[in-house]
Amino acid sequence: MSVVSVYVVFADADEAGRIGKQAVEERLAACVNILGPCTSIYRWQGAIEQAEEVAAIFKTTVASADSLITRIAGLHSYDVPAITVWPVDKLLGRYAEWVEANVGP
Repeated sequence: MSVVSVYVVFADADEAGRIGKQAVEERLAACVNILGPCTSIYRWQGAIEQAEEVAAIFKTTVASADSLITRIAGLHSYDVPAITVWPVDKLLGRYAEWVEANVGP
């Protein structure tokens, strides 16, 4: 299957929604699930930080993943956004077909 999930953490739900909608409109992702708020604890510029953020999972294809990552990074408010690609080992065939039909030209 050529479907992957792209996990991204945003500053808030508004940013996640704005960028998610743009990715779907541009056919870089077939779907975006915007999850509830989460607490992130991380090291930034030598200090331990804690912040409430919003995670999102973008559904796309292997072929479009690099373009999606580049686009999200360009729109994201963070200097170093957390954007990771998660491989999908198994999924419903009809779902894979739907994702593939809704990503790309």
